[in-house]
Amino acid sequence: MAGALSHIKVLDLSRVLAGPWCGQLLADLGAEVIKVERPGAGDDTRTWGPPYLKDRSGAETKESAYFLSANRGKKSLTLDISTLEGQEIVKALVAECDIVLENYKVGALAKYGLDHASLRAINPRLIYCSITGFGQDGPDAQRAGYDFMIQGMGGLMSITGQPDDVPGGGPVKVGVAVTDVMTGMYAAVAVLAALAQREISGAGQYIDLALFDVQVAMLANQASNYLVGGVVPGRLGNAHPNIVPYQAFATADGHLILAVGNDRQFNSFCQVAGHPEWASCERFATNAMRVRHRAELVALLMPVLKERTTRDWLAQLDAVAVPCGPINNVAQVFEEPQARHRKLEVRLPHALHDAVASVANPIHMSDTPVVYDRAPPLLGEHTHEILREKLHLDPDEIDRLQKQGVI
Repeated sequence: MAGALSHIKVLDLSRVLAGPWCGQLLADLGAEVIKVERPGAGDDTRTWGPPYLKDRSGAETKESAYFLSANRGKKSLTLDISTLEGQEIVKALVAECDIVLENYKVGALAKYGLDHASLRAINPRLIYCSITGFGQDGPDAQRAGYDFMIQGMGGLMSITGQPDDVPGGGPVKVGVAVTDVMTGMYAAVAVLAALAQREISGAGQYIDLALFDVQVAMLANQASNYLVGGVVPGRLGNAHPNIVPYQAFATADGHLILAVGNDRQFNSFCQVAGHPEWASCERFATNAMRVRHRAELVALLMPVLKERTTRDWLAQLDAVAVPCGPINNVAQVFEEPQARHRKLEVRLPHALHDAVASVANPIHMSDTPVVYDRAPPLLGEHTHEILREKLHLDPDEIDRLQKQGVI
């Protein structure tokens, strides 16, 4: 069955994570995505290992796990865009494409004639999405932006980690390059919105996305707490600024995440915990009061949670619909019965292996389901195919371009 975007063609000039994440999402939804990479080197993340994929004999390949995470469903075209012939190939492909994704520094592609204005002149229906650290304008526009520094500069690290007065306290980055991933998600939403608008106007448009802007937007309720309440949020470890109890607690044999979202759930928890009096206590009866008396309530909860095992708490709290959960490592995540049922691990045939494992796309569509038809490509795996089938170049011409280092 064809994917929802099977009629859409994407030229992915991006590398590392934010842009490629967007391209992979579009490919999962059925779009044809051609990934342009530097001859002989490719996307930077191809070298970001170990770990690397092992081949059929068990030997380590040059395919990094990092690259494999963000490039499923694409075709790889090696192309030196600094050459005139390389630029002409890009322009010829753009004439037939719907979307261009790029994450070069501001103005970097203009010198190659591959900027938005130049490519829009070739294809007025083109949707051109630029992803940078700080956007196309402003005092920081020319600065490079990387996820880690943006997490710090954009406020995320100021609210992640333990308070300074707790042993081991201090700012901590999220364990995944979450700003890059969210920027890729926002990029996908933006290009899909532009496609919808194009159905009305008949014209493409330019999209300017910045990691910094996305990180600030991601602050969500924490930013609103400051803008509305005037109080600068701090680090609360695993606790929630607006809900109590909503954090991790030590149990008899591990940890439990307790996520009490309303007063009914708190009352149910108190019954299971053997302390029904907490629910009727004026200091704890409502969430607003529990937030005000956070330290006192948490001090009462900690020894009680340690009296039973994580498994016991999970069973007893699940029975009365109190949200809770374990803290899994990544291996345990994929062993969860729910993860197995939802098929969150998919395997795709790879040029070097019978099957490479990948994390499933979380989107489930009834009529146009996600497409898993292509493993992440080898560097330049589809170069000859694209030049032959898309641009109708003959073998001698392709061979000449390869000898000259254009492809």
